[in-house]
Amino acid sequence: MHDLQRQGQRIRRHETPASVEEALALLADHGPAARAVAGGTDLLVELDRGVRDGVEVLVDLTRIPGLDRIEDGGDHLRLGGLVTHNQAVASSLVVDRALPLAQACLEIGSPALRNRATIAGNLVTASPANDTVSALWALDARVWLRSVGRERSVPVRELFAGLRQTVIEPGELLVSIEVPALGPGQRGVFVKLGQRRAQAISIVHLAAVLSFDGDGVTAASLALGSVAPTVVSADAAERYLVGRPLDAAAIAEAARLAAASVTPIDDVRATAVYRSYEIEVMVRRALTSLREERQQERWPANPVFLWGDDRGAVAPAASASHDDGTPVVCTINGAAVSAGRAAGVTLLDWLRDEVGLTGTKEGCAEGECGACTVHLDGAAVLSCLVPAARAHGSVLTTIEGLASDPTQSLHPLQQAFVDQFAVQCGFCIPGFLMSGDRLLQECPRPTRDDVALGLSGNLCRCTGYYRFYDAVEQAAGS
Repeated sequence: MHDLQRQGQRIRRHETPASVEEALALLADHGPAARAVAGGTDLLVELDRGVRDGVEVLVDLTRIPGLDRIEDGGDHLRLGGLVTHNQAVASSLVVDRALPLAQACLEIGSPALRNRATIAGNLVTASPANDTVSALWALDARVWLRSVGRERSVPVRELFAGLRQTVIEPGELLVSIEVPALGPGQRGVFVKLGQRRAQAISIVHLAAVLSFDGDGVTAASLALGSVAPTVVSADAAERYLVGRPLDAAAIAEAARLAAASVTPIDDVRATAVYRSYEIEVMVRRALTSLREERQQERWPANPVFLWGDDRGAVAPAASASHDDGTPVVCTINGAAVSAGRAAGVTLLDWLRDEVGLTGTKEGCAEGECGACTVHLDGAAVLSCLVPAARAHGSVLTTIEGLASDPTQSLHPLQQAFVDQFAVQCGFCIPGFLMSGDRLLQECPRPTRDDVALGLSGNLCRCTGYYRFYDAVEQAAGS
């Protein structure tokens, strides 16, 4: 049997604490067998691949009140450990005062993935390809870690011990991130190179934050990602920029120094030679945009989120504990549902195998294709990356419940897909429809660009994207 066909790590219990203290106690009680989960967009893939040996208990943090807040601390922003990438993109505080972080969050995955994936999770996973790490590094952020009876603060630059390794100790939770706000005379930007506009792991990404006094640079921070075992600083380029005007000659030399500061790897995404070349190009463009104060020119006026009126939020639930014999009780397509065998499976598998709703499809099982998109508490999510027990107490809609009007056999968007000949092999269609429906609720008169962004997390094996765009526009009455 090929390694990809082997069953991953089996989770036997899913715990849902109602407070940080309860979560910490669970982690302490279960020891190495327990793993905290928030968005789960990295962890569930790792468990499925068998790279988290010994994990048997998931401690789900997503119902703990207060951890999803973004707060203004004056000279800094404080982001709770459950703040998702979409929440950061939607926050005027983050956009106005920590732009590189907002830009990095917008580059993560797709809208449906960003509805679950958390900034803290990016840090804990500790991959050098995780986009928000370089932004937080350049902004000189720090994290707050809590365990039973202890709290400590660690600068992001000191958080990583190596490739996918952190200094976070067993039993500790990353409860918040403190991000210094950009002040007068400071500018920052994030730049990413990927193989496509969505769902792309970075070939290279970087964040640049500069402080100015008139035309001269008084401080510089250049963080490079996806080029070394951890995100790294381009130290020589930073030192060179300080005390100089940011003119074309200084930009060119800083870009050269940045490219020379690392020895990238060859991998499936790019060669080392290509990465080195692109570092120089990207640093030059980033610094030029800061010199000309164009760092925000490509920020979308209306980012697409694919969330409902309540942004996918739910009221905090009471503590819960699920093993295979404990039923998950929720509302699916307007009907009450109670079904067990949810502790160690994804929401996708539970919906298909235990609830009997087979319209939701598995295309990749790792959040790359969008075929499994459903609505969880009003927000589009990738059900292959959601623990099934997270559905307890929630409201879900699957493709079977999209046409909620009993007088209609098809939802207007489904009818538009038929009219525009958008239905081809049919495998990916449920995901497209679920994403398109959220887009139209959020943006009743979408532009063509809005439609492309809203459907950017959905892949079609038959490559019929223009038909999908036409169908969404028909349903919108455009």
